[in-house]
Amino acid sequence: MRVQQYYSITLIVLLIAVSSGFAVTSVITRHSSGVDFLPGETEQTVISSSGTIRLAPPTKEIDLDGQLDDVWSIHAMMTDEDGAIYLGTGPDAKVLRYGAGLVQQVYPIEEDNTEANSEFSNRHVFAMGKDLAGRLLVGVSGETGQLVRLAQKTSEVVFEDERVRYIFAIAQDDDNNVYLGTGPEGLIFKLDPFCQNAKVLYDAPDNNILSLIVHAGTVYAGSDRRGLVYKIDPATKRAAVLYDADQDEIASLAVDKDGNLYAAATSAAAAMLQLKVKGTALRDAPGRLDSNDTQGFSESTALNTANGEEEKKQTESKPAQPAPQPASAKAAGHIYRITPDGFVTDVFSEVAVFYGLLNFDGKLWLGTGNQGQLFTVDPATEEKAIYYEDETSSQITSMMAAGEDLYLGLSNPPRLVRMGKGFTDRGVYTSDLIDAGQPARWGKLQIEALIPEGCQILMASRSGNVKEPNDPTFSEWTVDTPVTDAVDLGCPLGRFCQYRLTLTSHEQAVSSEIHEVAAASLVPNLAPKIDAVKLQRSRDKLKPFVQDIGFSASDGNNDTLEFTLEFRKQGRSVWIPLADEQDKTRYEWDSRTVEDGRYEIRVTADDYKSNSTATALKGSRISDPVVIDNTAPEITASKVTVNGDTALLTLAVEDAFTVIGKVQYTVNSNEKWIATLPDDFVYDTRSESFTIELTDLDSGDSVVAVAVSDDLKNTRFQTFEVTID
Repeated sequence: MRVQQYYSITLIVLLIAVSSGFAVTSVITRHSSGVDFLPGETEQTVISSSGTIRLAPPTKEIDLDGQLDDVWSIHAMMTDEDGAIYLGTGPDAKVLRYGAGLVQQVYPIEEDNTEANSEFSNRHVFAMGKDLAGRLLVGVSGETGQLVRLAQKTSEVVFEDERVRYIFAIAQDDDNNVYLGTGPEGLIFKLDPFCQNAKVLYDAPDNNILSLIVHAGTVYAGSDRRGLVYKIDPATKRAAVLYDADQDEIASLAVDKDGNLYAAATSAAAAMLQLKVKGTALRDAPGRLDSNDTQGFSESTALNTANGEEEKKQTESKPAQPAPQPASAKAAGHIYRITPDGFVTDVFSEVAVFYGLLNFDGKLWLGTGNQGQLFTVDPATEEKAIYYEDETSSQITSMMAAGEDLYLGLSNPPRLVRMGKGFTDRGVYTSDLIDAGQPARWGKLQIEALIPEGCQILMASRSGNVKEPNDPTFSEWTVDTPVTDAVDLGCPLGRFCQYRLTLTSHEQAVSSEIHEVAAASLVPNLAPKIDAVKLQRSRDKLKPFVQDIGFSASDGNNDTLEFTLEFRKQGRSVWIPLADEQDKTRYEWDSRTVEDGRYEIRVTADDYKSNSTATALKGSRISDPVVIDNTAPEITASKVTVNGDTALLTLAVEDAFTVIGKVQYTVNSNEKWIATLPDDFVYDTRSESFTIELTDLDSGDSVVAVAVSDDLKNTRFQTFEVTID
């Protein structure tokens, strides 16, 4: 028995500034989740939702000797007892047989079908099956829907109905009865084992029945338009709706050994609207489900990224980008699990059009478009992965298991790909661009990985200053270097860095497994910046003399900043300290400590706390001038003129800094104050004249009180005596 061994290597990033212009601290960018890795590019590598990168399974395109040249899509796949593979295609409804390295067309049979030589028949084979004797059943869709049985180089139409144009699904029960899901009238037919005695099992109020599966004597069907999953009892023909999906179509159905039903629900229209959202499937909830299904590594080396407290003090991690919001219920594609008790769980979602769903090797396999991606979902652990991505074809429209191999039928252009067990011998993962924000010196790269004996991980990197990796100004890739410890990235100074990891294996049964990648960068210390400074009188009525000083600041290195505030009267050169060592961006200044006048505030930010004395920098900004006016307006001239029981009071009011705001008066301490307007009817200058007419005064002496205020509500009160004979 081989004993599993792990050699733990703790890697500490040591970054030394090459000049006094660099900050003391470094920034560590970590990629550790499926969402982190997904923006990169994979070549024969697999990314899982738990944040691992492994080698992909071995794949090979099968040469079909030009038989797919006039084909648009591989809609359906079947295998027989000899291991031969049948491909149902469109638009000419061809069925191809591949076995023992040879390919031949088995339908239409050229000798018996004159349509075989027609230029274009617009017919499709969306479904295939077998009868009791193992003969191939072909569901042909077009102007009329037909079920064709092939045997000994002959073909026979065994089902045809004027209400049927499309046969989308074929299924069989344990008694070899045959079921057809059809359109455009949503009919489900039941045929006996000899494909005779066709009867309508269920007439659904949907246009098309797209998917069918029979389990434990129950027929399950998926419809279009309303996205319904039906449960039908063949004995009583009673139907019930198990689930009403928010998607338009139930493209495929699968069932596991525990009787759980899986429905692939999809909406092509939603996919078109949501194509900018990427990687919904690889978003993972914190933690993971408990599972005994783990990959063993014999004689493995374990590499660990540095995460110690000492390193955390030396480095400042770049804040993680917020995870994209989860897909809505109307997202383009979902897989729903329906338990035998009828409970529904959403186990997978992705912005893609779903085609085939297959339960194979304990996992769900899902073919999608329009990026030619094959996803896997482990229902036990909820782990998902992009298991394969085709660089040539746009859709994986059909799948089939044959022994330990998985066959993929692709479309646009059509191709047949065989996927084997284990791992390929070489794969590459190229990261997305890492943005340091400024031209940076790139330090060391660490990986946390398990590397089995016979496997190796190589690293290369490059850098540039353009947010486009294909730009010719990017540096050349560095030489591939084995990763057994922290390794220098080695790329030139640049704002953007990209790393490339090449995984190799000498044994098909094992692969390295990368869990985290950490890249270190040093950005030259940048001076802090005060972005804005604003002063305004406090809105707190209890603080009429307070000036609120508000400002905002930024720092390209995300350094910790402290602020110093100073003031000076306009026209003077000396700045007077107001406050220092401030860590808040707001300060209350009691303006009664200075005389009236126009003042400026200077705010200075420094990054001493994050840098050495030699490298620390400052940045300042001066506010717009603000008026400090705590003095009420003056009444510079006044005159009282009496005529009978009427008196005229004329006033000249002036303020040194502020527009006159309001003048009021009252007679003999009456609580009701009366407002008046300037002689020109507009409050708009620092000096105004007023004429106040007082009528119906009683004989004798009266006292007129006048309140004059500026626009800042500084108020002065003055009284005048009036005598009426």
